[in-house]
Amino acid sequence: MGVWQLLMIATVMLLGVFGVLAPGVPGTWLVWAAMLWWSLHERTDLAWLLLASTTGLLLLTQVVVWQLPPRRFRGVGITRRMVTYAGAGALLGFVLVPVLGAIPGFVGGIYLSERLRLGGHGQAGAATRTVMRAAGTSVLVELFACLLVVGAWAGAVLWG
Repeated sequence: MGVWQLLMIATVMLLGVFGVLAPGVPGTWLVWAAMLWWSLHERTDLAWLLLASTTGLLLLTQVVVWQLPPRRFRGVGITRRMVTYAGAGALLGFVLVPVLGAIPGFVGGIYLSERLRLGGHGQAGAATRTVMRAAGTSVLVELFACLLVVGAWAGAVLWG
């Protein structure tokens, strides 16, 4: 597989990861489609194993998200800046503390955004809890699953 095709797959996966943060964008499906594209062209045991694992994980993620309370974006104060901080925090946490760092990075990004907006620790903490109850938990579950898939794919490409 050529470098340009790998870059295109990586681009689609990154669009999927960012799509999870944007309402109405099928980010999870973009990540899965990129994995399918890579697996169909790679045709190795590792590629098929990753595709099967990805499919199972993302289906499980959808079941978990359906069991969580519905996302309520309106009236909670979720802004684009907050989404940007949460996404950047999750990505940074995922890289600094492999895999599990995405969770505190996501929540920390929301807290930082609210701290800058509101000024105080108490108000920022309360706003962070409100956001996580309204939409943050379901977004975090999907984002974490997509980051796991992208990390596994990157590992397979680099070391596989």
